[in-house]
Amino acid sequence: MSVNATDTRARLEALWERDAVKILVAFAAIYLVYAAIGLALGYSLDGIVNTLRRMTYLIAVYGMVTLALNLHWGYTGLFNIGVAGFMAIGLYVTMMLAKPVDPTGAAQYPGLGLPMPIAIAGGVAAAGLAGLVVAIPALRLRADYFAITTIAFAEIVRLGLTSGAAQRFSVLGAELGTGGGRGLTRNYGDPMNVIFELEVFSSFVDLTNDLFGFGPTQARSLAYSIVLVLVLIGFYWLIQRTSRSPFGRVLKAIREDEEAAQSLGKNTNRFKIKVFVLGCALMGLAGILWRFRRTGVTPTAFRPHVTFYIWIALIIGGAGSNTGSVLGSGLFVAVLFEGPRYVRRLIEEVITVGDAPNTFAGAVAPLLSANPAPLLRYTFDEFLTLQFVLMGVALVLLMHRRSDGLLGHREEAAAAIPLTDRPVAEAGGETPAGPGTDSDRGGDTQ
Repeated sequence: MSVNATDTRARLEALWERDAVKILVAFAAIYLVYAAIGLALGYSLDGIVNTLRRMTYLIAVYGMVTLALNLHWGYTGLFNIGVAGFMAIGLYVTMMLAKPVDPTGAAQYPGLGLPMPIAIAGGVAAAGLAGLVVAIPALRLRADYFAITTIAFAEIVRLGLTSGAAQRFSVLGAELGTGGGRGLTRNYGDPMNVIFELEVFSSFVDLTNDLFGFGPTQARSLAYSIVLVLVLIGFYWLIQRTSRSPFGRVLKAIREDEEAAQSLGKNTNRFKIKVFVLGCALMGLAGILWRFRRTGVTPTAFRPHVTFYIWIALIIGGAGSNTGSVLGSGLFVAVLFEGPRYVRRLIEEVITVGDAPNTFAGAVAPLLSANPAPLLRYTFDEFLTLQFVLMGVALVLLMHRRSDGLLGHREEAAAAIPLTDRPVAEAGGETPAGPGTDSDRGGDTQ
């Protein structure tokens, strides 16, 4: 192999080690596959773009929450399985703060009528405060009991939102309400109107109309997905800076050996409380951005499966890796969450399935006469239910083949500065062997 070829290969390998490159390449592959399948089946351009827009929206939201969970579990070892509860607190508090004092029409529950930025800040603060309330007593427990506490808290939140007592209540003379099982209706303006009313947005609407045939509503959805991607980048930057700071190195020390960290004079409980509050506040913000533009919200949106989805994304990418959290979210949404829906639409485009039996017994019985068609129709009819089966199979294979996740195998430097780069000796022209060099590992590199 020539010297130029060797140099090119070395440059490409160094480029591939950059986290941003991994994310861009993986997402480009996902989007190209979805777009190619849509084009092959004759989908319209606006339909393909709208499918990619929805996937971008979901990837951004799941990526935010997975990054926040990675701060808890990947960096500190806090087993939080009450993620949905903190997301619900952030969203419900924001909506109650933003709803007008005198509601009209179907929106029968009043709010405080605060400006949206203040309402969002209040929702984030409420989620962080809830994290503090949970963390102070629960961090005295072992990891498994701490996990039970967090999921119990999430269920208390969800069931509390559905209770009649919380349907309408008064705080310091102000009338508020969660709507109980009926939920809350958004009777305030679109929270993104600050952006949508800008003159540049009119140009954006015209551009998307010319390119994809989008109307104003579709253009708003596309613009919001782009905003969420920018927020995801902000999440990534914040947690990267946190993990590489002295505070972050203490968190990793707690994860590896809390007693050793305590022996060095670190108040580990204080560090765990701080990081738990920060992570819960970020989860609350993600919950707000997830649904605060919807026409309404009900407590059923925050059932435990939402938490398990986030954990699946984290496991796929690899705990302790922020890049893995984003990649895991993308793969989860594209393959396990949206994938079955997309495959079902593809099958419907290609073949006519026909009516399915109403019961599983009715689908299986014809197998005795060598007729698999009813079972296939029944399986197709229940295709979305198979998502949970696919998720289980994917987790089993991943834990068996790569238990650390896709990027969880990467080693972290123990020091903030490189220790293995040594100057070349003036005499002899060789780098002296020392701790951490290849000579200590028999010449193998990882």
